[in-house]
Amino acid sequence: MRTLPNEIYSVATVREIDRSAIEDEGIPGYTLMTRAGAAAVRAAREQFPDETRWQVVCGAGNNAGDGYVVARLAAQDGIVVSALALVDPESLTGDAATAYGDFAAEGGVVMPWEGALDDEAGLIVDALLGSGLERDVTGEFAKAVSAMNAHRARVMALDIPAGVHGDTGEVMGTAVQADLTVTFVGLKAGLFAGEGAELSGVIVFDGLDVPEHCRPHDQAMSRRISSRILRRCLKRRPRSAHKGDFGHVLIIGGGEGMPGAVRLAGEAALRAGAGLVSVAMHPSHATVIVGSRPELMSHGIPDADSLAPLLERATAVAFGPGLGTSDWARQLFAAVSALELPCVWDADALNLLAETPAKSKRRIITPHPGEAGRLLGKTTSAVQGDRRAALNALQEKYGGVVVLKGANTLVTSKKQVPWLCTSGNPGMASPGMGDVLTGVVAALLAQGLGKEASAVVGVEAHARAGDYAARSGERGTIASDLIAELRRVINP
Repeated sequence: MRTLPNEIYSVATVREIDRSAIEDEGIPGYTLMTRAGAAAVRAAREQFPDETRWQVVCGAGNNAGDGYVVARLAAQDGIVVSALALVDPESLTGDAATAYGDFAAEGGVVMPWEGALDDEAGLIVDALLGSGLERDVTGEFAKAVSAMNAHRARVMALDIPAGVHGDTGEVMGTAVQADLTVTFVGLKAGLFAGEGAELSGVIVFDGLDVPEHCRPHDQAMSRRISSRILRRCLKRRPRSAHKGDFGHVLIIGGGEGMPGAVRLAGEAALRAGAGLVSVAMHPSHATVIVGSRPELMSHGIPDADSLAPLLERATAVAFGPGLGTSDWARQLFAAVSALELPCVWDADALNLLAETPAKSKRRIITPHPGEAGRLLGKTTSAVQGDRRAALNALQEKYGGVVVLKGANTLVTSKKQVPWLCTSGNPGMASPGMGDVLTGVVAALLAQGLGKEASAVVGVEAHARAGDYAARSGERGTIASDLIAELRRVINP
């Protein structure tokens, strides 16, 4: 078993990788199927070592073939295995027929699906449909999916949970909720998009020893952000370093009655390594910030003209946390819009930008799905329904680098394949998390990383800090918990 690779592909591209392995490299299809079944058995034994009674539910095609291989190899391994078929296994062809024949030859018995699963099974194996699904799951297949979801047992899906679209992650009528998904040859985009990301559970990958040159890396739909990228961008500092080497971040926001967001962004920028951090906010809050975090340089800004001396000293700007949409905020918006400094825009800066759309190559925007919808004139559900399309539309309309936040955050500058963050957890769905991300990204900009690198590394560092913060429990994690974990992440 291997760690997850970086490249994430469309189903069509994975099929082409399969074809290349079989036709160009001479690896028999049944050999690949047997390797897939063995990988799934290993993953299940590792994840669920106490489950010794399995039921494998098979549909048609190669996914069913994978299921019959799993059933045969699990039985050889001492597991009590039963198999159910929604499609007569005698009607299978090709490698799937061979897989069924080998299972039967070793004494395996396949029972027809009659609407019920084994009540005593501790693990249900979903071998119903695979990644090529293009129409809604209906009829007996839908009933089987419902039975799996209602069963007390853990569920392992082979390649992708039945009912999840392999490219978009959309649920096609109904879908299996898996605890574990073992996927093969190449990562499918649907495992990390839409509802597929929620339904896949723990994802384990096995490349089935397909040669790496069979995988067209330039044809990936997206790339996972890896530890290698963090190590490359966050090198050790020289012993002779001083704070002036690491930039000066200016956080602009904190409208009247909203000091918390700039406080979080400012401290996050410090924890992410910025040499100096100033906070420009409504005059009513300046003393509040100094008292709670004296390392921040706090400035009350009555109007846009007061920003000028601060901007002269700034290396990078973070704009929007707690900004509001008052006349005061709109003055600042006009001033920041004219800047040549690299900027990170978030929160109300994006809401004001949606009113007067403009492109800028120097800017990083970090919308959540609701803000992305306002920027594009779409509903939040439309954004979530096709996040990649929304990401590309945002970059086309606003330029620069776009960070589309949410589960499996996406990043693009449209120069290359989009980045995808697979770190993070539901505990991060709490107030202030976006303000922390804004501060982290701005700090990386100030330290000299390019815009895309700052966004990519910032997103991953933010998510990993969230994972550390949630180790004692996701529910109840707050933004300040994440800030406390940043140092362990940005010193790889």
